[in-house]
Amino acid sequence: MPAADDSKRKAARETIDILHEISTLLNTHLDRQSLSYCVSLIENGVNPEALAKVIQELRAQNERYEIERAETAAQ
Repeated sequence: MPAADDSKRKAARETIDILHEISTLLNTHLDRQSLSYCVSLIENGVNPEALAKVIQELRAQNERYEIERAETAAQ
């Protein structure tokens, strides 16, 4: 079975590589690791639209946090 496991890993790696290329073209700013987590979540039943909204909200919160931190540091 090790050959089958290697084959599955290679196929998964190739899939993530292709998805990363598409992700880059779409300017999603997801690295391979983040994209891999997203794919895993979706494969396990997470709604893709809900996941996208969560990512967008986390990015917005992070941006607000960074602005607040910069303002605090400037004082």
